[in-house]
Amino acid sequence: MILSDFDYHLPDELIAQEPLADRAGSRMLVVDRQAGTFEDRLFRDLPRYLRTGDCLILNDTKVIPSRLFGTKVGYERQVEVFLLRPEDHDRKFWTALVRPGRHLHEGTRVEITPRLQAEILETRVRGERLIRLQCEGDLDAELESAGHIPLPPYIHRPDVPEDRSRYQTVFAEKQGSVAAPTAGLHFTPEVLEACKSAGAEVAKVTLSVGLGTFQPLKNETVEENHLHTEAYAISEDAASAIQGAQRRIAVGTTSVRTLETAARGGPITSQTGETDIFIYPGYRFQVVDALLTNFHLPKSSLILLVSAFAGRELLLAAYRYAVEKRYRFFSYGDCMLIL
Repeated sequence: MILSDFDYHLPDELIAQEPLADRAGSRMLVVDRQAGTFEDRLFRDLPRYLRTGDCLILNDTKVIPSRLFGTKVGYERQVEVFLLRPEDHDRKFWTALVRPGRHLHEGTRVEITPRLQAEILETRVRGERLIRLQCEGDLDAELESAGHIPLPPYIHRPDVPEDRSRYQTVFAEKQGSVAAPTAGLHFTPEVLEACKSAGAEVAKVTLSVGLGTFQPLKNETVEENHLHTEAYAISEDAASAIQGAQRRIAVGTTSVRTLETAARGGPITSQTGETDIFIYPGYRFQVVDALLTNFHLPKSSLILLVSAFAGRELLLAAYRYAVEKRYRFFSYGDCMLIL
């Protein structure tokens, strides 16, 4: 397969730069795979499409304020340390990205705050660094105070205090992601309760979203690309609910990747692990019956996954329809329900 076959035209003004004041007020394009039809709804209408025997699977990961800005002795400009994933239980050692990379080599120390410093220990592949954080006092509290929310690069503004809550799902619990599971951003406590009242059970899994999910694919031949690994976990209660469901509705591509990874060995059980699963057309889904997802970047691993689920031609037709109807795209944008 050729990556350019998963391209589409998107006017810049349709890329959402701000979240809506009302999470559940987002638009929702309902795509019926069997009928090949599109229906314009609002996200708060989601419970109408649920029934007894359904299981709604959410990713309960929490975005950390992972962008740190500081200074390097002898260098006048501000430098950035972007935390990607912790390498030890105490979260003192991290894999990170740094900028500007040519000025931040092994042995460099960056002062983030008077109480927090980062020392670069090692240069790794793809420009990554192994760093050590040194903190006087509570490290988590200092990171929470000094860190910035890692908004995606297509949001052309600095993060603001409101992003700390809005670039976070209302059910976020498990610290560890550097990007939000954006399909979950539309939920409110009221919508979740309405989903349960409609008869659906709610199960939570965890996948720590890394940059690998969102980085551009480098090879034009789809099959030659590989994704970074991301940690996931499924509890015993979640596994039981998922296994017992008549219909499984995954909320977001991260939930899909978790479920389909867990199903590789047979029935879904309680487990933890890492996944680099790369889903593209031709993949045979083992678990997911319906999918709630945001609109994704052209030629990305995410649009390939959704194309595998909906079919490339129908999916791209839905995207063209969404552009024509002026839907809002990407992380702070609208969503699709694919049945």
